[in-house]
Amino acid sequence: MIKKSLLAMSVLAFSTLPYAALAQEPVKIGMITTLSGPAGYLGQDIRDGFKLAMEMDGGKLGDVAVDLIVEDDSQKPGQGKQIAERLLNNDKVQLFTGIVFSNVAGATVPDILDGEAFYVSTNAAPSNLAGKECNENYFVVPWQNDSLHESAGQLATNLGYKTAFVLASNYQAGKDAITGFKRYFKGDIVGEVYTGLDQTDFAAEMAQIRAKKPEVVFQFHPGGLAITFLRQYEQAGLMKSTPMVVAEPSLDANTLKAVGDIALGLNVSSHWNSDFDNAANKKFMEAWMKAYNRAPTYYSSQGYEAALAIGAALKATNGNVEDKDAFREAMRKADFEAVRGNFKFGVNHHPVQDWYALRVEKDENGLPALKTVGKILENHGDVYAASCKM
Repeated sequence: MIKKSLLAMSVLAFSTLPYAALAQEPVKIGMITTLSGPAGYLGQDIRDGFKLAMEMDGGKLGDVAVDLIVEDDSQKPGQGKQIAERLLNNDKVQLFTGIVFSNVAGATVPDILDGEAFYVSTNAAPSNLAGKECNENYFVVPWQNDSLHESAGQLATNLGYKTAFVLASNYQAGKDAITGFKRYFKGDIVGEVYTGLDQTDFAAEMAQIRAKKPEVVFQFHPGGLAITFLRQYEQAGLMKSTPMVVAEPSLDANTLKAVGDIALGLNVSSHWNSDFDNAANKKFMEAWMKAYNRAPTYYSSQGYEAALAIGAALKATNGNVEDKDAFREAMRKADFEAVRGNFKFGVNHHPVQDWYALRVEKDENGLPALKTVGKILENHGDVYAASCKM
């Protein structure tokens, strides 16, 4: 009789346990990214790279069940902010990623961090969040905006150019781009212009470049803007007379496919390329082509690596994002195989990594392709880390 009573009590106790104790709820991940408009492919590649990592882990990350909630910010800061507020308050999301543009990040990420959630960047990495405004729950996988373009400045210096004309889209990332380029370019800047984010006619800028006669042009125009700028640069006859050095956002696989042979000979700096000869990258490239049958961009690799970084932290904490101290420490370890090769987080949770020189050359099929030709910088962090106090 006593045994039967104990058994009944045990069954009753088990049946009243919270669901979380019986089967762990999937970890919700809010992906706010740009999926529409001329720059929509950037967010699409980030999303697809992230989802590829999940598919390769049986729909999980770090062997932990996850629920990826994808939302389109339409490249509008206000829309990104509204999405973040809804996911925080209604869906109780505590882990975010995906933002492409720094102006969207500027309106959105502070609210996420104020809500004591984590944000893992797949692209946007504005300078203010790398220094005095750094945050212990903010991690950046691809780069810091300035360091991305510092590599282009160093490449232009390595190539021996003495004068440069610089242009960039007029928003935070564009300002960081020119700042970064100028920091590492040892020659003289003979012209500096900021262009509109929705600009389609660059005739005035082409005239200024022609008048200044620089030895090299550096420009930062991401997504569809890059295609427009390069085509007009060629039409203006400048591609033959004035070489160009750019960082990777200004010439990715999609841009190259669109502009074709006019980009031949163009020099590019990058933290990753599809031809990197390491096991992690070969695995990624094989899986990507099998899943999507299109050339990956830098954004594809960034979405993939962000998922790997999150997965490593989820695995180390058994999916417990609520234990913020444990999850944060697990993220800091960056315990995953990066497709770019050497990778670690600096004190401000931004990458310390190598940068490479790429050049547009014809491949074995006679088509223009980005070929890795050397290393520019090694174990390179960013200047703002010294101002970050956590």
